[in-house]
Amino acid sequence: MSAITLRQLHYARIIAEEGHFGRAAARCHVTQPALSQQVKLLEERCNSAIFDRSGKAVALTPFGREFLDYATRVLNAAAELEGFADASAGRPARPLRFALIPTVAPYLLPEILPALGIALPEIGFAVSEGKTDRLLSGLAKGDFDLALIATETTRSNLTTVPLFADPFVLATPRGADFEDPVALSDLPRDEVLLLEEGHCLRDQAVDACALKPDLQGRTFAATSLATILELVANGYGVTLLPAISLKREEQNRRIDIHTLRAPGAGRLLRLVWRAGSPYEALFRRIAAILTEVGEAALRTDLRLA
Repeated sequence: MSAITLRQLHYARIIAEEGHFGRAAARCHVTQPALSQQVKLLEERCNSAIFDRSGKAVALTPFGREFLDYATRVLNAAAELEGFADASAGRPARPLRFALIPTVAPYLLPEILPALGIALPEIGFAVSEGKTDRLLSGLAKGDFDLALIATETTRSNLTTVPLFADPFVLATPRGADFEDPVALSDLPRDEVLLLEEGHCLRDQAVDACALKPDLQGRTFAATSLATILELVANGYGVTLLPAISLKREEQNRRIDIHTLRAPGAGRLLRLVWRAGSPYEALFRRIAAILTEVGEAALRTDLRLA
């Protein structure tokens, strides 16, 4: 009788989270046939189906739900054992699993990865991105080692270090009638374009522009800032942008960028990891590097002295 492997348990957990074999395979960086074969072997070992494949989405069977509870505990324990084994060196023997939110990753990664490579040449990084809830859940489950987010979390099992403030600017169609600095109260509320639910930048824009009473009538929400900026460029509205995006986004000559009148609005970027990690000293060093790089990028983007 074959033994159950940690890889099989990991695949089962990802399939349960995604509800789809193809998406799970992509997330695990394997082919779908390879993932399916491992799950088949796992189900044969258990002599019971773990997943119900009869519907449009893959779902856990009653046995599968109970099995996954055990599997999650085993995976968490394995991650803790791995951390204990690496603790004496103060750094992991494998690449650090570093996750970022989508409204940070494309703008900061080109700056921070080279800086981390110079300062910590002995450390590898496996980078991914996702919305805040997924990153926090992944940290708790041991899927990620550390995450860069832009919201405050009160989860007691996580350690949070503030990095730097990222102020917002206003993006409008080229030639729109706005004079710097723009007061948030003067924005046309029905023309403020938002990201889809689940993005913390959406919530921050809603709060900054006092849009909560107006949300019910909105029928469109973009999946990315790139999509929103295309709409802005074509005259469909305005949007708030994080300042770290300016180096890339202000190259679009069909939009204008405006500063906001004090007190303005913005967000605070944070680095988060599991409390009690044996790599805490390393993570705090990484946080200091990210702060230095981010603040330098903002000085350039905002043309500050």
